[in-house]
Amino acid sequence: MDKPTAEELIEQLKLLKHPEGGWYRETYRSEQVLSAAALSGRFSGDRSACTAIYFLLQSGDISVLHRIKSDELWHFYAGDSLTVHVITPQGDYYPLHLGLNLSAGETFQCVVPAGCWFGADLAGGGYSLVGCTVAPGFDFADFEMVNRIELMRQFPEQTEIIQRLTKSP
Repeated sequence: MDKPTAEELIEQLKLLKHPEGGWYRETYRSEQVLSAAALSGRFSGDRSACTAIYFLLQSGDISVLHRIKSDELWHFYAGDSLTVHVITPQGDYYPLHLGLNLSAGETFQCVVPAGCWFGADLAGGGYSLVGCTVAPGFDFADFEMVNRIELMRQFPEQTEIIQRLTKSP
């Protein structure tokens, strides 16, 4: 079986453009709902217990820096290696490498903790198809896009990665 192209996956998986960049489609939303009261006041309302999406980046695409109020588990499915770039609330930076080359430090899964700024890009050309699972479940009310200038002011030591994974103001 030939490796599908990014365009074939976008069509076959019925992916849509994502506001952060790339392509996505929600594949699961738990019927179990967690009340806002049970979520320690971190959320503005009730949330599904868990959600999942397909997410695809093509060569030249980036997932711009953003953050959410839940942990996000990334799963590698197909294509080329992907790097998830993480900046903690304290300003520390670390990369997470998803892909097939385990001996080079890549992994099939990684976790971005709640409240961290994160974005992604391809390690090479082509495309990468991953999945993202969020618990408590994703809601756009919990999604915050980065303000490039403010984040560089807050974490000047991370200026290079902030500039690379944001759009001009």
